[in-house]
This record gives sequence, structure tokens and C-alpha cells, in this order.
Amino acid sequence: MSTSIPSNPNATNVATLIPKLHDADADFRYMALNDLQQILTVGHTNFLSSDYTTCARTVDGLLHTLNDTNGEVQNMAVKCLGPFVTKAPDTILGPMIDKISTLETSNSVDNSVRALALRTVVVSLPRPLPGIPRSKAVQDAYSAMSKVLVPRLVGYTVVSTGRKDLPKPPKGLLQVDMENGTDSNAIDVLTEVARCFGPMLVDLEVQALQKIISDIIENDRSGSVLRKKAVSAMSVLAPYFSDTLLSSFLSQLIENLRSPHLTYSKQKLYYTILGSMARSIPSKFGPHLKTLCPFVLGILSAENLDSEMADLENEEERDPQVDEAREAALTALEAFLSSCGLDIVAYIPESIDAALRFLKYDPNYNEEDDDETNSQNDGDGEDEFDEDEDFEEEGGADDEDDISWKVRRCAAKVIYTLITMHGSDNLLENGTLYSQIAPALIARFTEREENVRLEVLSSLTALVRRTGEEAPLKPDPLNGAVPDGVMGPPLSRKRRRGGSDASMLDTQTELSFSSGYVSPPATTSPKTGPQASLARISPDIVRGVSKLLKTSSQPTKQASLTLLKDIVIAEQGGLAIFLGEIITPLLQALDSSVSATGASAATANNLRIEALRLIAVIAESHSSRDLEPHLIKIVPALATVVKDRFSKVAVAALNSAEQCVKAMTPPRSASAGPQNAALLEQLYEIIVGRIPAQDTDVDVKSNALRALGLLIGRTSGPQGANLLQRQTRFSGLDLLYGRMKNELTRLASVRAVETVAALAQDKNEFKTQWVTGVALELCAQLNKSSRALRGSSLVTLRVFIASPATRAHLDEKTIKEVVTLLLPLLTSSDLHLIGPSLLILATLVKGNATYIVDENTVKALCFVGSSPLSDPVVDALLLLVRFIGEQGAGGRLMQAFLKDVGVGGNPDLTGKVIGTLLVSGGSSVGVKLDDFSSELQTARDDQRKCLALSVLGEAGLRLGTSSPLQPDLFTNYFAAKSDKVPLAAAVALGRAGAGNIKTYLPVILSTMGGSITSKYLLLHSVREILQHSEAEADIIPYANDLWQNIVAASESEDNRAIGSECIGRLAIIDPKTYLPQLQTFLTDPQAHTRGMVISALRYTFADSDSSYDTHLRPTIISMLTTMLNDPSLEDRRLALTTFTSAAHNKPLLIAPHFPALIPLALKETCIRPELVREVQMGPFKHKVDDGLELRKSAYETLYGLMMDGGSSNSSSSPAFPPLSPLLAPLFDRVVAGLADDHDIRLICTLMFVKLVAGLAPVEESLRRLDAVAEAFRAVLGQKPKENAVKQDIERMQEQSKGVVKASVLVGREPAIVGGGGDAGVAAGIEVRGWRDYWEWVRKEFPALVKQAEDELREKDR
Repeated sequence: MSTSIPSNPNATNVATLIPKLHDADADFRYMALNDLQQILTVGHTNFLSSDYTTCARTVDGLLHTLNDTNGEVQNMAVKCLGPFVTKAPDTILGPMIDKISTLETSNSVDNSVRALALRTVVVSLPRPLPGIPRSKAVQDAYSAMSKVLVPRLVGYTVVSTGRKDLPKPPKGLLQVDMENGTDSNAIDVLTEVARCFGPMLVDLEVQALQKIISDIIENDRSGSVLRKKAVSAMSVLAPYFSDTLLSSFLSQLIENLRSPHLTYSKQKLYYTILGSMARSIPSKFGPHLKTLCPFVLGILSAENLDSEMADLENEEERDPQVDEAREAALTALEAFLSSCGLDIVAYIPESIDAALRFLKYDPNYNEEDDDETNSQNDGDGEDEFDEDEDFEEEGGADDEDDISWKVRRCAAKVIYTLITMHGSDNLLENGTLYSQIAPALIARFTEREENVRLEVLSSLTALVRRTGEEAPLKPDPLNGAVPDGVMGPPLSRKRRRGGSDASMLDTQTELSFSSGYVSPPATTSPKTGPQASLARISPDIVRGVSKLLKTSSQPTKQASLTLLKDIVIAEQGGLAIFLGEIITPLLQALDSSVSATGASAATANNLRIEALRLIAVIAESHSSRDLEPHLIKIVPALATVVKDRFSKVAVAALNSAEQCVKAMTPPRSASAGPQNAALLEQLYEIIVGRIPAQDTDVDVKSNALRALGLLIGRTSGPQGANLLQRQTRFSGLDLLYGRMKNELTRLASVRAVETVAALAQDKNEFKTQWVTGVALELCAQLNKSSRALRGSSLVTLRVFIASPATRAHLDEKTIKEVVTLLLPLLTSSDLHLIGPSLLILATLVKGNATYIVDENTVKALCFVGSSPLSDPVVDALLLLVRFIGEQGAGGRLMQAFLKDVGVGGNPDLTGKVIGTLLVSGGSSVGVKLDDFSSELQTARDDQRKCLALSVLGEAGLRLGTSSPLQPDLFTNYFAAKSDKVPLAAAVALGRAGAGNIKTYLPVILSTMGGSITSKYLLLHSVREILQHSEAEADIIPYANDLWQNIVAASESEDNRAIGSECIGRLAIIDPKTYLPQLQTFLTDPQAHTRGMVISALRYTFADSDSSYDTHLRPTIISMLTTMLNDPSLEDRRLALTTFTSAAHNKPLLIAPHFPALIPLALKETCIRPELVREVQMGPFKHKVDDGLELRKSAYETLYGLMMDGGSSNSSSSPAFPPLSPLLAPLFDRVVAGLADDHDIRLICTLMFVKLVAGLAPVEESLRRLDAVAEAFRAVLGQKPKENAVKQDIERMQEQSKGVVKASVLVGREPAIVGGGGDAGVAAGIEVRGWRDYWEWVRKEFPALVKQAEDELREKDR
């Protein structure tokens, strides 16, 4: 900014610049305008509002400079108008717009300056926003639009002012354009008026603007550019059409399409209008497709094509407008298919026929000769293109007027949309996609025009992906990849059927099942269905693609490789017999020239990355036996590419090298011969060479370290000893240890060491010095600030100590140091580190308890025992306590828990610890079981009684049938006059009974017919038995009586929650008997009975036994459908929770039925006006929404489903695959939810970020960004009321923080940063509203933006 510009300008500063606008020197005029623009920008909002004279003089000066002879001065004058209209008084706005609209630019050659100035004024004025009351400034701005600008555009007064003395408006700007056949950009002004003030336009104004746009389109003198702009303006204005106006407009369009004198150019225009309106107003436009679609399909019919071909025989030249009209018709058809959902379903068969017809439409190419050639070559394995088919040379460029390739390209796009948006509408299951579409796409691999060929390959790739999503193959459990930094297997959801003590410690076995540990099984495709269809056509695809890889351009090669990669993923292999044919061109793609710069270099690198990805999936999904003949070619090529200077290429090469390492090492590879050893040595050298190099990118180093850890780990044991020399192994391990101390590579090194330890088989493969150094370094990393580093270091330490090969090198000194460094984690606030730390101590305490269980350890365990803990951490604590007791070192710990924790802690947790220690430690702990029985009888305060009961219950559970405790010891306290003791007695009775079913369960059943209170307590006892007991055989004889008693006891409202859990857990024990009964109860006329059963089913889904799934499979979908359609609001809310549980725990049963179940959840997100009622509270009336809780549950369910289908099981289909037709309605409901209740807004904000971050197609995200921006702006624009309480203010702050954080995350997406990118341009979508909103956020909320960016940056570390 110039130093002459004051920081707080006033009207005088503006007045001093006005004379300079008339200076004879253009430079002076320009600099004056520049200063004026800066003053107007930094000035206060009202600094000109009271000085009408200065503003009027400013307007005159700006009008003078708009008519300047210098173009730069004109442009600067236009820039000044934007900030000026936001500072000027409202009374000057109308006259200024009128003067600009009548400005004669006699000194300028450019006649568009007037329209540019008007457009700048319109976009700069305050506009209406959803959810925000319309201010006076907005009303004044609209008034100027209505009274001045709209009449100046159309040429007459639209809304009467009631005054007859006003002169008639001059001829409209758009009328002048039509008469002169020019384009002054006035249509752009109309577009902005509709975009900015559309919600405020009255029907008369919308009709007037629609009429003038239609006149432009129909006028023969209108140029093609002006008509295109008019079509765009119509789509922007369309959302504000009334139903009557829309019907009238479309009726007129239909009449025009029926005209016998309709030209192809007009047809093209009408089809373009229909396509743009389908995208703009899909819900309102869809019902009209039944009358409109036949016209679009008419020009694409076989009859029309045959007629045109017959006429062509009598003419020397073809009319290119025919192809342009067909291109527009196909584009409109694509818009119908992508936007209008169910309304277009009836026309899908005709759409398929039209798309396939014009996919091969090439009137300038002798197709019959080509068909004969192809039929002669069918079946011979020779390359049909070898002689002369260089696509780049042929290209179809002989006839410059031939635009038939555009028709073929649009036909391919229609097919792509059919596959992606309607692939699940039975088209895939009934075989239509593979019987009709796939063969046609394969036949077009010989397409002459590359743009069309790329669309063909993209469509076929989409079909393959859809097949993989609809029918996922269940991978071998040994092939599940172990993600970086996992905490091992789940410790235990519940102790019944949860992780056993052994499983919690057997981390090495679990983690050694890394991806590719064994060869994938031979792929066996099903005999029917999409997978079988894909398997049948795969040979044809591979043969066609292999030819493309030899002859075509780099973009086509890349698309071909992507297609092959998706086939391998969908079939989990399938290319074994074609590897010899594919490998050579695949490796040639890796040799793409890297000497090019700019775009050509980027294209070459993308091709190489795609080739490397294909190598990785081939190596991962094919057996070592099939791969080994080709590895001698693949590995040297990878060794070369790993050294590439482009980091993304090198990273992809390292990932491929990892998969090759897995394929060459045992037990996956039975061969440990010299060939594999030489290849592994070659990979080792190149990987090690990349790690210490100064010019290596951090990502490359991290991936190289991971690959090194895998290579060392996979060559462990007697089978792998011949593959890697001993000294080489030691050098690699030393390198890993050294990189653990480097700040940039320590995280990757820690994870690499985890892999080495998990796969280690022989202690002689490690040096003691290395093991002790790594163990202590891992402990040292636990104090670092990085959360990811701390978590990974702890996981690695756990694996390191669990592995016998490395644990054997740990001496007493090292173990003491490790324990000393671990104990602070038990008392830290980082709760996710406590569980693994306890398990590490449990591993170390065996044989080392005498020097581990000291005063510091006891204090730390007492601190943990007195803290609130999750179930997995409790199980880990009890496991450690049991091991301490078994080692005879529990005396000190027992005394500490009795004295230091005792009744001051949580009686339930403390009782579990003491009870476990009492049983495992025996006489070494210094107290006996009888001591607690005596304490129970003599204690006077409730806390001591509760603790004694908890200890006795846990002891009874662990003693089992040898327990001397009898049921009456606990039932005697059911009648205690206390709120806590009866419940503690009931829980203790259940735990003791879980260890001795035959003694306790008959007593419980005999007393369940008592009072309601007694039933409530006994239900808690039953729950503990069902939850803890593994003696199902002992429960079965009592199951029928138990079932009847539970159902009867659950009739009481207070007992339903606990009764539901008991019913669900009992159904798991005997599913054959009780699942049918649960299904019957779902149709019970009593809502509370249905609700109890719905809740019970939620607990049954948590069972992981495969035999239970066998009984559940036939009924689970019908039960979910029934409960989700329950007439009771509360029962449907419970059903949504149950649906979430089913999706999370039974993904393989639920995933194929997501398309039918998810719409049932989506419909519950809609606000139902009949559920909103008004309640009188004193003098005030409040609205109560009875459907709010149901909507919350629906959104929570949908959000859970978005997170990997609601399941952590990677083998299940996602609920919303990238091409799912459910994404569009989901996105609509998310946008609607952003204007709902506070809690729903928070969930929808998270869902929106997830959708934009890649779950939804880019076009879907871009199409809704402006609506989301308005919703976010409304949230940020909320102000607390004067009487708002602290909670209200905090809630608003939380909302604002969440919205800004979501905005920052969205702003990181490349498609948004790039203004919509290619996808936005192709779909005609702008995101200007979002960009304006984002600029406003950065200006108005800089502190929140910085806070969000800092949090995200810390999270990414």
C-alpha cells in the first residue's frame, strides 16, 4: 500500500482524489484510481455513508474513467466499483446503476466495459444467505436490482412501482445484443443477478428474466457464444422457477422440439438446456423426464441413424451439425442418468442401446472391412496391431471436419455414468453390464481417437471396480495386513469369548501374519454372478490391453495399467497365465523417458507409478510359484527405479519391492535357492543405499526403512538363513538402530524394528548389544512429544519383549531400566499407553518378579487401580496382577491395595484386583478368603461391604467349582437398606456363579419369581453369568427356564434394559432355539416388547463365533428391515443403534444388503413437521421436536457406516463405495443436517469432511460446496443472546470451531484449491461461493483458522 494512504481514511481523502480522475495524463488517472481503490478497501464501512456529495462526485469520476481511452484505467475503475458500493449510501446505488447501464463508451473499442462494471457491482453487494435474517443493506441491494437493473436488462418495468410519472426504461441491454447480434456480456450480469439475488426475486422478475433468456436462445442473430451463456444463465435461474413456470417453459421446449422445421443447431441448443437444467434442479426436473426423454433418445435411435446414413448416400458431404446435436443429446442423457436418480430408471434400457450404438459410430471409417479383419484374426494369438497401428499417427485427423469422435466420447461417458450411478440397479446382477456393455467396450480398444479410447478404458475400469465392490472376496486371514502402529489383537470386548490371557500376550504370532506371509490361494471364481462374468471376459481384456501397452501413447498405457490393476484387485489374482504376456510391456513402461520436463515428465512419472502399483498387486495376489520365473526381470528393473530422483516414483518402487520380497521369502516361497538370494541381495543393496543419502526425500527414506525391516524379518529362521548373509543382516540391523536416533526417520525405524521383531525366529540372529540398545532407545522415545512416535514405540517394545528371539538377550540390568522407564506411563494422562504398558510388564514379570515388583511398581499399580479404566485396560491389569501372584510376589501389592486404595477407590475394580491376587497368590499374599467373608459380616459402612462382596465374587469366579462360597452369602444382602450393597451383592453373585454354574444357577432361577426389586437384582446376576462364563454346556440345561424367567422379569419397565442384554446373550448360547423367537417378538403388538427384542439383538451381533453366524445369516436382513420399519419412534431409534452394531460386528453378512438398508436410515434424517409441537411454558411458547432423537441416531448410524462400512474388517464392502448411487442422497441429507440441531450439525460437519476428502466423487462435492458454504456462514454468523448462559456460549464456540476446522480440511483438497479442477469444468460447476466464503472466514476468524491449522499440523506429525 502507498505510504500516502491513511490507515483510517475519511471522505476528505476520497474528495482529494476525484479531480485527478480527469487528469490528462493516463498514468495520473491510473494512480489516482489505485489509491482510491485502496482507500475504499481499508476504510470503515460507514465512512462515506453520510457524505452524499462526495459519493456523487466519485460516481461521476468513475463513470468518466470507465469511458477512458486507456484500457488499464478502465480496468482499475471497474475494480474500484466493488469496494465503493459497499461503502456508499444506499440512496446512491440505484442512480449509479442506472448511469452505468446507460453509459456510452464512445472512447473505447471494448463495448463490454459497461457490463463488466455492472457485474462487479452485483457481486460486491450484500446478498441474502440461508439461515441469516436479511439486513437493511441486503434489502436495499435487492431494491436496486429490482427497480433499476432488471428493467435495464429486459427493457421494461417488471414490478410496478405505482408511479405513472416515471419515464419508460430505454431499450434493454439484452435486447440490443439480440438486435445487433453482439455480446456485450450483459448476459453475464443477468447470471450474477440470478446467482446472488435469486432467493429474493419475485415470480414476475423470474418470468421476465426467463423470457429474455429464451428470446436470446431463439433469436437467429444471437451468436453461439451468447447462446451458450444464455443456457448457463437459464440453469442458474432455474432453481427459482415456480412449478407453473417450469412446466410452461418445458412445454414450450417440447413444442419447439416437435416443430417440423427444427434445425440440428436448435436441437443441439435445446438438448444442452435440458442437460444443464437436469444438473441444476434434478428433483424438480426429474418428473418431467417421461415427456422429455423420448425427444433426447429420438435423435439417438437406430431409425434416425439409418435415415441419416441413407440420406448420406445421396449427398457429397455430411452436415457436421448432426454430430453436434447427437453430442448434445448424449451429454443431456448423461446428465439425466447422473442427476435424476429413479426418474430415469425406466429409460435405462434405451439409454444403453443408444450409448452402444454411438460408441462405434464412425461414418468416415469402413467398419465392415474392419469387422472382417477382426473375424479373421479372432483366436490367433498374434498381435493385430504390430504392422502399422500407431494410434498417434493414425489419430483420425485426415478429415478436420470429422467430429464423430466427440459423439463416441460422449457415448462412452454415458456408459461410465450408467455403470457408476446405476450399476447396482440390477444391471450388474442380471448380467446386463457384462453381456451387453463389456464386450462393446473391449471391441473399442482399437479406437482411433485417444480421447475416446481413454473414456472407454475408464468405463471398463469402473465396471471392474463395481464388480469388486459388489462381490468382495473374503481374504485368507493370514493375508490381512497389519497396519503401522497397531496395538495387536483386541484385548477383549468382554471376557466371555474375548481375548484370552494367552492371546493378549501372543503379540508376535498375531503380528507375524503380515501381508503376504503365505502365498495367496488360487483364485476360484463363483460359477454365477458378476465375479464369474468378469472372470470370463478377463482373457479378452488382457489380450486387448497387452496390445495397447505395446503401441499406444502414455495416457492410454496408464489407463490400461489401471484397468489391469483393478482386475487383479477384483479377482484377487487372475493373471497367472498372462504374466508372460504382460511383464515385458509392463517393464517397458518403467523405462519411460525421464529426460522430459513439465507436463511430459509428469505424464511419464504417472505412467511409471501406475506400472509399479500393478507390479505390487500382482506380487501380492499371485503365488510365488507363478511369479518366480518373472522376478529375474522384475527385480533389476525395480532396483533401477528405486534410485529415481522423483520421490513418488521411488516410493512406489519401494512398495513394489516389498511385495517382491514377500514373494521370494519363506514360507510363501518354498525355494531358497541362489536366484532368490541374489535378487534379495540386490534389493538389499539398493534399499540400504537410499537410506543414508543426503539427497533422499524423507518419504523415500521412510519407505526404504520399512522395506529393509521387512527384508530382514522375512529372511529370519532356518529357511531364510541362506537368503541373506549373517554379516549383511547385522549391518542392516545396525542401520535401523542408528536411524532410530534421527529425528526425521525415527518413526519409520521404530516400525521397521517392530516388523523385524515380529518375524524373528532365532536368537542367534541378533547381538545382545543391539537388542539392549534398541530396547532402551524405544523406552527413551516414550518421552517424545509426538503421539504417533510414542504409540509406535510402545507397540514395538511390546513386540520386542514378546518375541523369544529378542527377549532372550535382555539381562537383569536392562529389564530394570525398561521397567523404570515404563512406570511413568502408568501415571501419565496418555490413557491409550496404559494397556500396552501393563502387558509389557506382565511379560517381563515372569521369572523376574523379585526385582520388578518393588515399591515404585506397587505405587504405580495402585495409581492405575484407583483410576477409571476401560475394559481392555482392566483385563491387562488383572493379567499382570495374576502373574505377580503366581510368581509369589503379591504380598506387598496386596497390602498396598488394602491400605492405600481400599475403600477409597472404585470397589468393583479394587475388588477384582484383590480377588485375582488372592486366588493366584495363595498363601504368599498374607490374607485369606475367610478374612473377606468376616469383613462382609462385621463391616458397618456400605463401602467396605461393597468391596468385600466384589472380592468374594471375583475370587469365586477364579476358584470355579472349588470355591467354598455359597449363593446365600450374597443373596442375604439383597434386602440391605442401602443403594449400593444389594447391587454389589447381585453382581458378586453372578461372578461367583459364572465359575460354578451347577451350584448357583438353580438357586438364582428358584428365586426369580419374587419381588420386582429381587428380579432386577437377579437379572444383574444372570448378566454376569452369561457375560463371563465359558461353560456353555452347563448353562444349556437351564436355558429354557432362564429364558422364560428373563422374559417375564423384563416386562417391568425398570428391568427392560438389563433384561434385553440377558436375552441377547442367552440367544448367543443357543441361537437355533432363540433366534426364531426373537424374530417372532419383532412383530409383537406391544411396542415395549419389540423395543426389548431390538435392544437384545444388538448384544447378539457382538458375538464373533462363526457357527453363530450360520444361524444368523438367514434371518438378519429380514429382522433389520422389520425393526427399521417399526411404527414406534423409540423402537426405530433403537433399531438404528442395532443396525450400527450389525454393520460393525457382522460386516460380511450385512455389506451385500447395504443398498436396501441404508435408505431406511436415510429417510429418518428428514424433519417431520407432524412431530414438531408447541408447548406452553408459563408466558412463553417453545417448540418441541419429538423426532429429534431419532434423527440424531440416524445421522450417527450413517456416520458410523461411512467409517469403512462401520467395520474395522477390511474384507467387507464399504457402505458407501466411491461409485455408490447412495452417495448423492447421503450428501443431500448431510447438507440438510448442517442446518439442523446443534448435535446433528456437529455430526454432519464431520460427515461432510469425510465425503469431500475422497468418499464422494469430486463432481458431487463441487456441486454442493456453495450450499455448504452458506450453511457454514450461517453457523459462524450466529450471535449469542443477551441472556445466553455459559453453556450456550460454549456450544456456539464449539460449533464455530468445528466449522472452521472442517473448512480448513476442505481447503486442503486439491479439487477445491484448484477451483474445481477438470471435474468441475467438465460438469460446468463453479465453486466461487465456497471460495468467497473461505476468504471471508480467513478475514473474520483468523484466530480460529490458525488454531485449526495448528491442530491439524500437530496431528500430521
